[in-house]
Amino acid sequence: MPKMKSKRALMKRIKVTGSGKLKRDCTKRRHLAPNKTHKQKRHLRKATVVSASDYKRVKYLIK
Repeated sequence: MPKMKSKRALMKRIKVTGSGKLKRDCTKRRHLAPNKTHKQKRHLRKATVVSASDYKRVKYLIK
């Protein structure tokens, strides 16, 4: 049985931190931006960590 391939599209969107956490960009900022407040858009600029419930699944797809 051959090895599983990594999901390249996901690997381009995820970075692994030094402590092993998975860092990703925030969603909901590509379009419909005028409906959002300046505060919402400002907070969406910063990257965030993949949630604990998704961590195992995402880690499996990028290894």
